[in-house]
Amino acid sequence: MEWKERFYQLTRERFDRSPDQCGDRQLYLALMLLARELSANRPAPETGRKLYYFSAEFLMGKLLSNTLLALGIRDSVRETLLAMGRDLNVIEELEPEPSLGNGGLGRLAACFLDSIAALELPGDGVGLNYHFGLFHQNFVKFKQAEYPDTWLEEENWLISTGRTFTVPFGAMDLKAVLYDIPVPGAGNGYANRLHLFDLEEPAREPWVGIRFDKGDIAHNLTSFLYPDDGDEAGRLLRVYQQYFMVSAGAQLILQELEERGYRPEELADHVVIQINDTHPSMVIPEMIRLLMAKGLTFDQAADQVSRTCAYTNHTILAEALEKWPMHFIETVAPGIVPIIRELDRRTREAHPDPRTAIVDGNDVVHMAHMDIHWGFSVNGVAALHTEILKKSELKPFYDLYPGKFNNKTNGVTLRRWLEACNPGLTALLDEVIGDGWRRDPDQLEKLMAFREDTGVLDRLLEVKQASKDALARHLWVEQGLELDSASVFDIQSKRLHEYKRQQMNALYVISKYLAIREGRLPERPITVFFGAKAAPSYVMAKHIIHLILCLQELTERDPRVRPWLRVAMVENYNVTWAERMIPACDISEQISLASKEASGTGNMKFMANGAVTLGTMDGANVEIAQLVGQDNIYTFGRSSDTVIDLYHRWAYRPRDLYHREAIEPLVDFLVSPELLAIGDPADLSALWRDMKNKDWFMALLDVEEYIQTRDRAIHDYGDRRAWAKKMLVNIAHAGYFSSDRTIAQYEKDIWHLRGV
Repeated sequence: MEWKERFYQLTRERFDRSPDQCGDRQLYLALMLLARELSANRPAPETGRKLYYFSAEFLMGKLLSNTLLALGIRDSVRETLLAMGRDLNVIEELEPEPSLGNGGLGRLAACFLDSIAALELPGDGVGLNYHFGLFHQNFVKFKQAEYPDTWLEEENWLISTGRTFTVPFGAMDLKAVLYDIPVPGAGNGYANRLHLFDLEEPAREPWVGIRFDKGDIAHNLTSFLYPDDGDEAGRLLRVYQQYFMVSAGAQLILQELEERGYRPEELADHVVIQINDTHPSMVIPEMIRLLMAKGLTFDQAADQVSRTCAYTNHTILAEALEKWPMHFIETVAPGIVPIIRELDRRTREAHPDPRTAIVDGNDVVHMAHMDIHWGFSVNGVAALHTEILKKSELKPFYDLYPGKFNNKTNGVTLRRWLEACNPGLTALLDEVIGDGWRRDPDQLEKLMAFREDTGVLDRLLEVKQASKDALARHLWVEQGLELDSASVFDIQSKRLHEYKRQQMNALYVISKYLAIREGRLPERPITVFFGAKAAPSYVMAKHIIHLILCLQELTERDPRVRPWLRVAMVENYNVTWAERMIPACDISEQISLASKEASGTGNMKFMANGAVTLGTMDGANVEIAQLVGQDNIYTFGRSSDTVIDLYHRWAYRPRDLYHREAIEPLVDFLVSPELLAIGDPADLSALWRDMKNKDWFMALLDVEEYIQTRDRAIHDYGDRRAWAKKMLVNIAHAGYFSSDRTIAQYEKDIWHLRGV
C-alpha cells in the first residue's frame, strides 16, 4: 500500500474524515501513526553479531521530520499537504519533543542510532522511558525554575512489545515493561529499535514541580532523568535506575540470543554491548550473574562478558567517572555484590596497583575501572581526549592494556543537522555540488572548488540571513525579544557547566557593555545567544544563568547599549531550539578550558551549517582546526598541556589575575549597582567570590586573549565575501564529522558485526 493511501485510511479510521477536512492536530497524529507504522514494519538488518547500545539517555529530538526523511517520503508528504493548503513545518511543530536525554551524551546516542540503521547494521539502543525528562526550564525573576517536562501524550511514538522482565532488587522485585521506538535507516528498507524500559505502574505526576518521593521506587524509578543527587535518597535512586536498565537489558539480550538459536555460552560470538559512559557499567556483573544462572561457571561467564562488552569514555572530569559506595549496591542489587568483589579480587591478584582496583580502600566501586578491566575495548571520543586518557587520566590502565585503547572521534548525523534543520542550505548544496553528499558526506569537499565563486558566496550569505531572520522572528513570538537580525549572531548553546565557561562569555558581554557606556562602540551590532540548562543541584551553574539573565535585562533597559549589544538566553533549550539556532549562527562559541571537553558535538553541527568556530584547542576543536586551517577558525587560550600542569602543581591563583587592569572591572561588575538593582545580591556575590578566589576552570586565565580574539572575529565579519569563504570552507570539511564515519570506524575496529 502506498503511503498516501494508508494516510487517507488512517484519517478516516481515526477521525472519520479525509485529510483535507482534518485540523492540523489531526494531521499530525495521522502522520505520526503512519510514520511509526511504516518504520515498525521494516525488518531489522541481520549479520553475524548484534549490537546493544546501552545509554542512560537518548536525546532524540522531534521524531516526525527525521522519520519521514529516513523513510524517503518527506518531500512527497510536504507536496501533498501543500496541495491542501497546509504547511508540513507547522504540523511538525505540534509534536512534543521526547524528553529522554539532556546534553551531548544523549544527542550523540541518538545520532549513533540513526547512523547504525543507515549503515544497515543490526544495533538497538537500550535505555529508560523517563516520564518527565530532566525538567522543563522556565525563567522566573531572572533565575532558572524547574518543572516536569510532560512530553508523553496519549498517542505517542512508543510501541508496546508485550515483553516484561523481572528485576531483582534487594527489597523487592519489579517488572520492567519494554516499549520500542523504531529507528528506520535512511536510504534502505531496514529499521532498528530503541528499547525503553518502564515500570508497570509509573507515577502520573510529581508532588510539586520536580519534587517527588525518591523512596517510592516502585512508582518513581522512571519519573526523571538524573534525579537530584544532593541527598542519599537521590543517589540511591540513580543506582536503582542504572540497575533496572542493565538487568532488564541483559535479560532481553539473552532472550533474543535464544530466539536467534544460540546458547548462552556463545554470547560473545553473537552479541556486542557498547557501554556509553559509566551509567550502564553494572551490565558487566549482571550479565555474569545471569549467565551463571543458566549454568555457566564464573570463569566461563566472565570470559564471555569480557569479550562482549566495550566501553566509551566521555569525560576527563574525575567527578564524572562514577563511583558508588558498595553499601549502595548491597541495598539496590545484592545479587551482583559477590560478583563485583570477585572481579575486584581477580583484578588485584593480576595487577596489585591500588590505582587500578575496582573496589578501593573505602569500599567504593569505581565503575570505569570495572569497564576497563572486564571489557575488550576502551575508546575516547576525540584525538586529544584519547591522548589525555592514555598519558594522564587513565595512564595506569593504558600501561596495562595498550591494545584496548582506541579513538573514535564523535560525529553527528547530517540528515538531521543539515538536511532537516537547514533546507535552504541543503537546496543550495544540491544545486552547486549535486545531492551525492547526502549519502556520502565526504562529497561536501566538492564545495572547495567554489571558494572564489562570488555567486555561490553571496548565496551562502543569503541562506544564512534567512535563517537569522527566522530565529529572530521565533524569539519575538516565544519570548518577546525583538532582535536585529543584521547583527552578528554569536551563539553558545550547550549544557551549563563551569568547564564550558559560559561565565567567561558573560565577562565578554560585560566588557562590551562597559566600553559602549564609555563611548567606545563596537564595529557592528552583536547579539550574544545562550541556550543551557543547569542541573537542579548545581548551584554555581544556576548562578551563571542568573548572571546571564541579569545581563539580558540590563542591555534591554539601556537605550545607549541596546542598538549595539543584545543578550538573548532561550528558555528551555532543547533539540528543537538547536535546530533553529544552529543554522542562524555566525560565530560558534566552543570555549571550554583546554583538556576538559572530551569532544563536543555542537561544534560539528555549527560548522556544517556555516558557522565559524571561536574556540580553545580542546576536544574536537583540534581536529576542526586541522581540517579547515587557521584562516577559517579563531583559536585562543592556554594549551591542554599547560592546563594539566597547572592543575598538577596546584599553581593556578586567580586572585593574581583578578587584579589585572583589564580583568578586575569585569569581575567586579558582577556586584555593581547596575546588576544588583536587577539580580539577587546573594547569587551574584557568590559567583563574584568564586571567580576571584577559586575559578576552578580558569576563566580568568584566558579571558584577555578571548576578548581580543573575539573582537578580531567580529572585525573580520565585516568583509562579507571573505567571511562567506570561511563559511564555505567549514561546510566543505564537515563531512568528516558525520556520525556515519564514526559508526563505520566503531564497526571496523570494535564491533565486527559483519565479521572480522
